[in-house]
Amino acid sequence: MAVSITRACFLPLMCNVNPQNSSKSHAVDASCIRRAAEMADKSAGYTSPHPNFGCVIASSSNGTVIGEGYLYAQGTKPAEVQAVEAAGEWSRGATAYLNMEPGDCHGDSAAVSALTQAGIERVVVGIRHPLQYLRGKAIQALKSEGVQVDVLGEDLRSKVIEEALKSCCLVNAPLLYRTAFRVPFSVLKYAMTLDGKIAASSGHASWISGKLSRNRVFELRGRSDAVIVGGNTVRSDNPRLTARHGGGHLPVRIVMSQSLNLPEFANLWDVTEAHTIVATQRGARRSFQKFLASKGVEVVELEILNPRDLMEYLHDRGYLSILWECGGTLAASAISAGIIHKVNAFVAPKIIGGKGAPSPVGELGMVEMTQALNLFDVCFEQIGPDMLISGFLQPIPELTPVIPSVDETSAIDPTINPYESSIIFFYKTWDPYGALSNFSPHPIQMPDESGNYISWPTVEHYYQAHKFVGVEDSAALDCVENIKAARSPEEAARIGRKMQRQRPDLVRSDWDTIKIEVMYRALKCKFSVYPHLNTMLLSTAGSVLIEASPHDLFWGGGREGEGLNYLGRLLMQLRSEFLDRSLPEQLDDACYLSPVTTTARHHNMGAGDILPLPSMPLHFSTAACNVVSDLILTN
Repeated sequence: MAVSITRACFLPLMCNVNPQNSSKSHAVDASCIRRAAEMADKSAGYTSPHPNFGCVIASSSNGTVIGEGYLYAQGTKPAEVQAVEAAGEWSRGATAYLNMEPGDCHGDSAAVSALTQAGIERVVVGIRHPLQYLRGKAIQALKSEGVQVDVLGEDLRSKVIEEALKSCCLVNAPLLYRTAFRVPFSVLKYAMTLDGKIAASSGHASWISGKLSRNRVFELRGRSDAVIVGGNTVRSDNPRLTARHGGGHLPVRIVMSQSLNLPEFANLWDVTEAHTIVATQRGARRSFQKFLASKGVEVVELEILNPRDLMEYLHDRGYLSILWECGGTLAASAISAGIIHKVNAFVAPKIIGGKGAPSPVGELGMVEMTQALNLFDVCFEQIGPDMLISGFLQPIPELTPVIPSVDETSAIDPTINPYESSIIFFYKTWDPYGALSNFSPHPIQMPDESGNYISWPTVEHYYQAHKFVGVEDSAALDCVENIKAARSPEEAARIGRKMQRQRPDLVRSDWDTIKIEVMYRALKCKFSVYPHLNTMLLSTAGSVLIEASPHDLFWGGGREGEGLNYLGRLLMQLRSEFLDRSLPEQLDDACYLSPVTTTARHHNMGAGDILPLPSMPLHFSTAACNVVSDLILTN
């Protein structure tokens, strides 16, 4: 995430406090909640940004911590389940501390069930879930099981509680801002000299800040979905914009350029390690767009290229957090557009001077000091010889008021069904129908080539590994094992896609024609062995299912319906199969599956068309498998 729990802003963690009175009891609650927020931040930089969950279980008698856990990545074991497993039998009668209300998007209520079945008597929640379709749902479920639930700022109020509440808001600031403003959380980062220059008059800028500060910038990049620069930065600095931490999450590099007046040779055109997007105005330099595409760079055309429209596009793309490392002109434009939420300024104890030397923020149209923008919640941290000054340009949004739950609304007006829709979109695992995703945290067992059943953490693990299954090469065998051992589905995807790019010779020769069948088998197993997932899938009967990835034009529907949506089509086929058969038959055949026919017709469709739902079995042609191979990232 682009928000870090800054050392200067937080008190030491002390959960071992004996609650003899109300103030001491609040001290226990506050310190354990801060610990939960700290735990929630542990995966930052190693996985792509996601809602951060941490759970601490403490003895109700003396506040001693007996178990804790955190969500490593979307599609991995919930923090509450980990904490209960760590605490074991000591969970009974204990108190659980959650930095944020659990978000049950997988249909199994795993977090709530873990707490109630372990015998937790009290749950302290930092903040309610900001997404409206999840807000209050887990809290109500816990209360219905007889668990006492206290929410910071509602049931618990004091100065120390207020500070703990702030830590919960900070660790999920990207989610709060994204929910409130419908754009990703955006952080402007720059390094400047003591006299406010980001480069010498000549344009030379290496290096203003020290090595420790530059290492912190790598950390900030690792916490972000994407890093944005302008064309001037590409031309003058030729940056790489990598995280350089030896592994983990690598953000997408985004270049904003209206005219595409960019060099043919640039470090950002090397997409071996990280993906690059060039955002431009529609119709700009078609020949250069083709050149970028030949390098593997994705080009996104907008009607009018400006920071606001780009952020709205990246919001639709599912991004939570963006780091801006641009020059002063683009920084001023982004600030004026109201899409910069936080500033991280590294100030070096140097003076460079120069009347023409650039400053970090260009013209904002302000003529009086009373017009200056003030930062909120300012923090100061010395990093080597430099000083990091950080603060928010816009205060962390307050959560919206609680409204009646879906059940309560239906009781008022039985004709209201807020989930009824002719089209159901799903993408991220925290979406309302996130359990439909191949990234959802549901292990499956599938037979190998010898008929022996092998366990896979998720459908995505199975899918990525099978790109290399059967290839007689030690590197392919190692890759399969690395994917199987990956801690999260996104890590499995990263390993598989990277190997496919770097060593295409290791990919099985029939992958283009077999990959749909591989996904089909894994999905059928998942929706056969988990009754609650089967129920969720059947509940969508009558609706078109669309995997809403705006950039995957094979498995997803694309931004404007131009994608083939094969994941949605497979789910609709499975739904139709399940509706035609009895549940016992489904469970008997859970993981012994017949393949999808891979020969037949290719659908001729225009942009915006909804893919047809053909009669079973679905037929997929080799042409359909290959038609978008030159348009999208490696699947």
